[in-house]
Order: sequence, then C-alpha cells, then structure tokens
Amino acid sequence: MTYLIACRKSGQALLLDPVLEQKDRDLYLLDELGFELKYVVNTHVHADHTTSGGLVRKERSKVQTVISEASAAAGDVKVKAGDAIFIGELSLEVRATPGHTAGCLSYVLWPSPGDRGPAMVFTGDALLIRGCGRTDFQGGSAENLYDSVHSQIFSLPDETIVYPGHDYKGRNMSTVGEEKAYNSRLTESKEAFVKIMAELVLPYPQKIDLAVPANMVCGFQD
Repeated sequence: MTYLIACRKSGQALLLDPVLEQKDRDLYLLDELGFELKYVVNTHVHADHTTSGGLVRKERSKVQTVISEASAAAGDVKVKAGDAIFIGELSLEVRATPGHTAGCLSYVLWPSPGDRGPAMVFTGDALLIRGCGRTDFQGGSAENLYDSVHSQIFSLPDETIVYPGHDYKGRNMSTVGEEKAYNSRLTESKEAFVKIMAELVLPYPQKIDLAVPANMVCGFQD
C-alpha cells in the first residue's frame, strides 16, 4: 500500500512506500489535488516491489528521498529513531522497528494542533493487520521484531490507527488496541512468537533478486 500524506495549509505532501508501476498514477493524483511533493519516504528496503522514489526525484528535482540510516540504502535524507519529517504543519515521528529487516522504520503522524483525531502509525511490514512481516532474510530477527512492535507500536494509544504496508484480505486499517487484543502472533509470549516465526514455511520472494538491489539505490540505476 502507498500512502499520500499532505498538509492542506502549506500544500506540501509526501508519498510513503510508493511502487514503481504506480508512479504516474501517484504523480497525477498529487497534481490533480494541487499538492507539491516534498518527500518520497520508504519504511524499509522492500523485497516485493521496486520503489518509484528514484524516478520521481529524476522527474521532479526538488523531491528528496528518505530511508532509514540503518538500512545502508541510498537516499537524500537518512533518518533514525527520534527524528521527525515535516510537511507544512504536519510532522511524522520516526520510530525504529527492526525485525522484518534490520532497517525497518514506522512513522507516527500525531494530530496537528487543534485536531482531536487519533494519531496514525504507518508500520510498513513490521506490523500487519492480525499478523506481521516475515523475519527470515535481510537481517530479520523474530526477537527484534517482537520487541520493536511491543515497545514502539503497542505503546501508542489504543485508538491509534494502524496503516500497514500491505494486506491480502482486503483490509485497509486497524488500531493499536485491536492488534494488542487480536493479533494471533504478537499476543503470544516472546518465546512462542519466535517459535511461530521459525516454523513458518514461506516461499522465496519472487521479486527479491531484482527489488532489493534496485531499492538500495532508490529504485533507479543510471
């Protein structure tokens, strides 16, 4: 899933986890809505698709790409836990949530002043709806993922809306409270969770051999 986050007052926007094949769609929507794209942000170095970040930056020179410092991937802006990304009056807090990969980040969008709505957290593949990302490649660790989710995501207010990196059952969102109550993996003990992840029989990702090298250089190679 790709997310467009924009500040209506400033007209600035960012794209989170954009996909190469949907580049033209995303840019068309930005232009149609009258937003100026400031950042292309990735939660991690993806193995299942190629980011459009590099090509977007090539077409729109003012755009900056953002990636985790821990990922060792190329990017105009390298971020780490405790940093913030600003678009107009909105700010996204950077939280390190390694485990699916060593460089995974989640981004918390806190309500702007005067907004009584709940916070939102964009979790990439760290926390999915009623599940989580796999931990068997790219420096993944079931132990780290369990600790990351519990300390960095489940510590948020229960009403915080969870927007995951993908979902294969047609679900678009959840809440921290729901996942704390109903996530069949992460409601287990740490020891049980590690056992569950170790016993998963998962196919080799079809696009990993192309996607990972490309995403290490923003999805664009000269």
